Amino acid sequence: MKTKIFCDSADYKTIKFFSNNSLVAGFTTNPSLMRLAGAKNYKDYSMQILDICKKKPISFEVFADNPKDMLKQAYKINTWGKNVYVKIPVVNSKGNFMGSVIRELSSKGIKLNITAVYTYEQTKKIFKCLNKKTKSIISLFAGRMADKGKDPIPVFKKSIRLTQKYQNIEILWASTREAYNFIQAKQLRCHIITMPPKVISQINSFGKSYNSLTIDTVKGFLIDSRKSKFKI
Repeated sequence: MKTKIFCDSADYKTIKFFSNNSLVAGFTTNPSLMRLAGAKNYKDYSMQILDICKKKPISFEVFADNPKDMLKQAYKINTWGKNVYVKIPVVNSKGNFMGSVIRELSSKGIKLNITAVYTYEQTKKIFKCLNKKTKSIISLFAGRMADKGKDPIPVFKKSIRLTQKYQNIEILWASTREAYNFIQAKQLRCHIITMPPKVISQINSFGKSYNSLTIDTVKGFLIDSRKSKFKI
């Protein structure tokens, strides 16, 4: 199985660039990335993105904090395009599991990306709510787990094993920190990894020799010392 690369960005120029790049198979956004990109009107900005991203899957997240309003937003987002996945957080800000939202939307064939997942227990709860005939993504935040001293690999292994018989349910490696995470995702047979643009660009240097890396590093030191006109 080939691990697909998604671009984790809401920046218009970035999405336009990678929409025509065969390395990238899709996109993920969230309210924080939308704000960073300068979006003022959530729907208007999303529609601008969809004008340049017509075929590759892209996730747009609800930002309501209660099930009723999440559902309202989700139904609206779902009408924006056939390539749109509606992103739903596994819990709201109070820690309440959004199972009722996931179950209703999935039962109606709405493509979902369940986000902010950190444990296998959460994956199991989500899995039980999903219509196995509806395309769904479960996004595990590997980088943020590692940031807190937690090993994400066991969570991925169990989650992938749980979903491996269901072709419509995919596990996504989220909060990518470095290019090597792509190798880890591939080794795990993870369906998707979403990566910041800078990390995607690093994949092009895969296979470079250690000797070349050494020379490039020393050149960088030399250039910076000359620019600073250091003397001893």
